Amino acid sequence: MSNYPEQQDSILALEQLMARYVAAHSQTMLIEYDSAWPTPCYQEKVEDGAHVPWKPIKRSPSGDLTAIEHGLGLTIHPDIHAFYGGYWSDNLTLTIQGENVELLQVLNDDDFQRLQQNLVGHVLMKKKLKQPVTLFIGLTDFEDQIITLDNTSGKVMLERVGLESTHSLANSLSEFLNELSIS
Repeated sequence: MSNYPEQQDSILALEQLMARYVAAHSQTMLIEYDSAWPTPCYQEKVEDGAHVPWKPIKRSPSGDLTAIEHGLGLTIHPDIHAFYGGYWSDNLTLTIQGENVELLQVLNDDDFQRLQQNLVGHVLMKKKLKQPVTLFIGLTDFEDQIITLDNTSGKVMLERVGLESTHSLANSLSEFLNELSIS
């Protein structure tokens, strides 16, 4: 368990979101099976390329991002640990304030390693641009806009790639996750 109350709120909000998502999509959650990209999310074994039912699987132990913290010399906001470390899952398509968003998730250890590399790249870009550090958590319908979490405040932001975040979507990750609607 965490020493950070906001992380516990985010863990609970993520659990509730996953439950709502599965309840709404239980009959339509299909993913392309790839034996070279195994995931505990697959609910059946089928031929490569066939669609297979999937569901989010709670990770135990949780995924750990401390290696990138050490590599960057930066403490990552506890909510990011909760968000990316809690589940094995395909990305989730949702809506907020009438707009489509895709929450990024990880399917397996290789995907988790790739995510960490991308997070490092994002943080290094923000530092190079002398902008506050944010960490991405989702995509929008606009290829130049991403959903990020401000590493200092914990606010969830709408960010144009390469620019400083100016539009707040929620004061915390848990608030953001609770405001999402299932598409």
